[in-house]
Amino acid sequence: MRKKLIAVLIVLCLALTMTTACGKLNGETSQPASAPANNGTDDKTTVSFTDSAGRIVEIPKHITRIVPSGSMAQIVLFALAPDMFVGLSGKWAPAAEQYLDTQYYNLPVLGQLYGTANLNLEEIIKVNPQIIIDVGDPKSTIAEDMDGLTKQVGIPAAHITATTETMGDAYRMLGKLLGREKEAEVLAQYCEEIKKNSDEIMKKVGKDGKVNLLYCSGDNGLNVLAKGSFHSEILDQIINNAAVVKDISSKGTGNPVDLEQIILWNPDVIIFAPDSIYSTVAQENSWQGIKAIQNDKYYEVPLGPYNWMGSPPSVNRYMGMIWITQLLYPDKAQYDLYKEAARYYELFYHSKLTEAQYKALVANSILR
Repeated sequence: MRKKLIAVLIVLCLALTMTTACGKLNGETSQPASAPANNGTDDKTTVSFTDSAGRIVEIPKHITRIVPSGSMAQIVLFALAPDMFVGLSGKWAPAAEQYLDTQYYNLPVLGQLYGTANLNLEEIIKVNPQIIIDVGDPKSTIAEDMDGLTKQVGIPAAHITATTETMGDAYRMLGKLLGREKEAEVLAQYCEEIKKNSDEIMKKVGKDGKVNLLYCSGDNGLNVLAKGSFHSEILDQIINNAAVVKDISSKGTGNPVDLEQIILWNPDVIIFAPDSIYSTVAQENSWQGIKAIQNDKYYEVPLGPYNWMGSPPSVNRYMGMIWITQLLYPDKAQYDLYKEAARYYELFYHSKLTEAQYKALVANSILR
């Protein structure tokens, strides 16, 4: 009888051992049921990713927490992965609040690597992202900058090159990086579609059909986006840019000029940046000698959450392409602008654009 009892105990022990072993093989653990399913192990499992600078970066296999390195990256990434943000490069403008969910609007502001170069390394460490992502036109020192940032904060940093021409591929690369390839493909195809549409519209317009136009900004309207500048890239494709200068500024504020120069250029159309002198220019006697003002051919760029034509020059410029071709060449563009704006806001801001919001955005342009 004793021998039988011992045999039964041995069988039970073997069965328990086999069950435990099988559970481990199937990915189960001995944690209690109340323990979190992911205890940070995903952060420790890494894969190699080659960024646009040719750097091989070791990144977490499953990324859920990101920060952008600057304003362009912020807009690009927000379209793809707003739920992954743990911080912003810059505070959203007041105009953004009506379009964005509060959880995104109130995130910590961390600064940016370039431009103002006010990146707060201590705050980045506090919010504990798994990766810092830089998006845009690369600086000549991009590899050293990314390596240096990683060394300073102990967090991998990756650069994704993106221009108006290559934004589709940039999104595909970001989709691979963040594990959101399906969502990224939708955004990539949108960018490529709008660029192709703009090219086809301008073929119909032809070189001789382009409008002579000036883009003015600043409190007094005396800054211009010069022909050939990075910030006038979209404009130069769609209009004859009257602002021809010798020393082209690389700043988003453009080149400062005097009113005499604007009078000499005498554009047929003027586009005023938001927060410039659009609302008062008709009462300014000094501007009355300019053809665009005389003929009431001046407009204001829509703003919300961002300037549709730039500032920063990111994916917001695709909405700008739609708007300005419809404004200047309506017979060639033939967009349903509200429909297009609603589509853009859904894709890039995750916002349902109402007709009232749309009318407010274009009140000083399309609906004038």
